[in-house]
Amino acid sequence: MGLFDALTTSASGLSAQRLRMNLISANLANVNTTRTESGGPYERKEPVFAAQPEGVSFRGVLDNEMSGGLTPVKVVDVIPDNRPPILKYDPDHPDADAEGYVAMPNIQVVEEMVNMMSASRSYEANVTAIKTIKSMVLKAMEIGR
Repeated sequence: MGLFDALTTSASGLSAQRLRMNLISANLANVNTTRTESGGPYERKEPVFAAQPEGVSFRGVLDNEMSGGLTPVKVVDVIPDNRPPILKYDPDHPDADAEGYVAMPNIQVVEEMVNMMSASRSYEANVTAIKTIKSMVLKAMEIGR
């Protein structure tokens, strides 16, 4: 396992958590959006992560196993949450149905905040790993002088 393998893995983690944070921000920003282009309320979105092996060739698989199984993370998909919308009684709302109910996005603010804290901590952990690798490289260069 080389230092650059660890950098690649941490960098992919940074990228994945940044996308996750963007999706959480979009979910929070649209917590009251009742009308979208596709019709109906905004649907909460969530990323799907998967380990991405370095290569599908024999050499790639061998290198992956020799490096201790380090695999960068990859965002495979962004899926909409299929929970039904929350019906709120508000007959004066422009999007209310005949019975006076408005379909609101099923977004739980507390859940989104917990996800945001988790994404933030994961991002910080990857930044710390990169700083540690940088420090190791600088110390190795000092030894080489």
